[in-house]
Amino acid sequence: MPSQHRAGFTKNHNMLVVGLTGGIATGKSTVSTLLKARGLPIVDADVIARQVVEPGTPGLAKIKAHFGDKVIQGDGRLDRKALGDIIFKDASQRAKLNAIVHPAVRKAMFWEVVRYWFRGEKVCIMDVPLLIEGPLHKMVGRVVVVYCSEEIQLQRLMHRDGSTREDALSRLRSQMPIAEKVAYADIVIDNSGTPHDLEVQIDDLVARLNKDAGWVWRLSWLFPPFGIASAAAVLLWRVVVQKKRAKRSKRN
Repeated sequence: MPSQHRAGFTKNHNMLVVGLTGGIATGKSTVSTLLKARGLPIVDADVIARQVVEPGTPGLAKIKAHFGDKVIQGDGRLDRKALGDIIFKDASQRAKLNAIVHPAVRKAMFWEVVRYWFRGEKVCIMDVPLLIEGPLHKMVGRVVVVYCSEEIQLQRLMHRDGSTREDALSRLRSQMPIAEKVAYADIVIDNSGTPHDLEVQIDDLVARLNKDAGWVWRLSWLFPPFGIASAAAVLLWRVVVQKKRAKRSKRN
């Protein structure tokens, strides 16, 4: 699947907030690193997810209250392996953990985006593995999905983790298929080829995002009421677009 851009964007008047996502072993983290190297600020959901459960945080206190001392190490830090053994076997426990962590992560990500806006950044990348599965994809100006075929995902997983094909396939099946995520994308980065192929697409992506951001974003920075009104309009537009895509997906 080649890199693609969907037409029909509304012109962005604020800092352009871009949601970056993908599937396991599609190379999302590589794309995030390449974007950072080109000067784009990154808000990394995985990094923030670790920060909100550090010792002394409300998030860790809630996890301890629900799951007990068995998920806390001797130094007071979260025992991720012990917690993982619980949640991967029990969907209800996984849902409870998500209910604790996800709101805290979204709140922290929001303030990180605000911080970049105050700095006068033109574009900000939100690196979120579960962007499509949650509500955040409706709240960003663009959705970028890093894609490769399922077979390539499997080969990369087996090579990276030393796992069997059966184990790799089981992990893949536990996630939303990458083909379904592509249906939500404004821009698709095809990471099936060589590193050079990917670099070319990233350069094209950066140029496209800077172009989409335009120059009017400075008005929202200098005149915040304009930015608030514009952000509300963009959010409404995203909700309408995503509803249309959902209907098309159901028909297909």
